[in-house]
Amino acid sequence: MEAEASFSTISPLVFDGDNYQIWAVRMETYLDALDLWEALDVDYEIPVLPANPTMAQIKVHKEKKTKKSKAKACLFAAVSATIFSRIMSLQTTKEIWDYLKSEYEGDERIRGMQVLNLIRDFEM
Repeated sequence: MEAEASFSTISPLVFDGDNYQIWAVRMETYLDALDLWEALDVDYEIPVLPANPTMAQIKVHKEKKTKKSKAKACLFAAVSATIFSRIMSLQTTKEIWDYLKSEYEGDERIRGMQVLNLIRDFEM
């Protein structure tokens, strides 16, 4: 438990709009290590509790709700104020992640140019 507590104090770098690919890999790894990636990667619905829920149903409901909230908090904490102002109105972690990906990863042509630049830098 102590290792888990100390790990959670390690946070990913704040994304300011540069080096999206590096930030995204670090963020995915960070969220996966905290067991929060599923809350972001899979846009699941939090089940509605029935009238007389069992303890197991209450537990599952609370876990899923907490994971989504924690993942959203991690994303909000890992972006600059400028980027936060663009994503703060998005409702789900999946919407936030998809927005950041589409906005900063670029299209296929841009990614191809980035790969060529990296290859050229490597060859120098």
